[in-house]
Amino acid sequence: MANIELKSKIINDEYTKYVYEAFDIQDREETLVSIPMNLGEMNAFDWNIGVILGGSGSGKTTILKELGEMKKIEFDQEKPLISNFDFLPPKDAALVLTSMGLSSVPSWLRPFRILSNGEQYRAMLAYLVASAKDGEIILIDEYTSVVDRDVAKAMSFALQKYVRREKKRIILASCHYDILEWLMPDWTYSLQKGGVLERGDWLRQGRPKIELQVSRVEFEAWNFFKKHHYLTQEVNKTCKFLLFEWNEKPVGILAVLPSPGAGRSNAVAFSRTVVLPDYQGMGIGQRMCDFMGSILKNSGYRIFGRTINPALGIYRNNSKLWKPTGTNGKGANLGKGTRESGKYAANRRDRISYSHEYVGPSLSGYEELLLPIKDLRNQKLNI
Repeated sequence: MANIELKSKIINDEYTKYVYEAFDIQDREETLVSIPMNLGEMNAFDWNIGVILGGSGSGKTTILKELGEMKKIEFDQEKPLISNFDFLPPKDAALVLTSMGLSSVPSWLRPFRILSNGEQYRAMLAYLVASAKDGEIILIDEYTSVVDRDVAKAMSFALQKYVRREKKRIILASCHYDILEWLMPDWTYSLQKGGVLERGDWLRQGRPKIELQVSRVEFEAWNFFKKHHYLTQEVNKTCKFLLFEWNEKPVGILAVLPSPGAGRSNAVAFSRTVVLPDYQGMGIGQRMCDFMGSILKNSGYRIFGRTINPALGIYRNNSKLWKPTGTNGKGANLGKGTRESGKYAANRRDRISYSHEYVGPSLSGYEELLLPIKDLRNQKLNI
């Protein structure tokens, strides 16, 4: 096994003399740190994601430096975030941000300096991954060390999907083991085990389940989510608002609006679907809609969803739970008589949108979510 040896001559003074007298230090002329470097086997098989694991001071950063250059990113602190991706066409820049779980469109228009820690970290990952040349190994140090652990899981799942789809290769150094089942790495290298490279079979296990808590909430809850909606902060107060939480943290909201029309007096529409930026990229928004679709169908409603969000729209196009309507893939074509007329309709009318009706199974046992708020209890949902 090869080792990286870091030697340094000791410049002795009264402080080092104190250390020698207080502790049993044998070598008083030179310090030596030996780090096991046994990554040759990673070239013996195809892989996309590798993780170097170890505690603080174990040598993770040193190993990364041996493997190649760790790039530093300097975002323009005044330009909108998406404008920093000017090495890509605008459509591709939007796609990479969305793919990395940073799909909050309003955040794309903000400068990097005013994004949240989680958004900044995703933006840096998106830039590093998107700018990597063919065959280049992307090196990331201290992965997820500065973000909330649930945010780290969401970020990891979004990252691994993009890296595998684009056939990139990335090595992440981290002291956190809770991200492994979300990253699903092809190999891990543990310094705590003395430097052992182990092949992973995480892909066979699939993504861990997430248990969400869902409850009916008042209109005022929308204020917490509205700045993250990609079209407008306005919403009809007659909506039923459903709040979704993960580990007692709010992650998303769904607004259900009565939508009667010719021959469909029992119709409702998903007026707003918002997942907070830190939890995007895990399919939470899709599952929120599928779940509420099944609840509403059980109560006799027809459920319609229209969106210009590509991730949600493409999911519905490919899902057996949703059937395209006649306006799918066309402009919204909202008229003055619709509930969504006015300024919002004017902005949306000419945009290409995805339009579907929920045709999946119904689900009983959650009828309380449709009752007046004062009569409700919290419910739990596995996705």
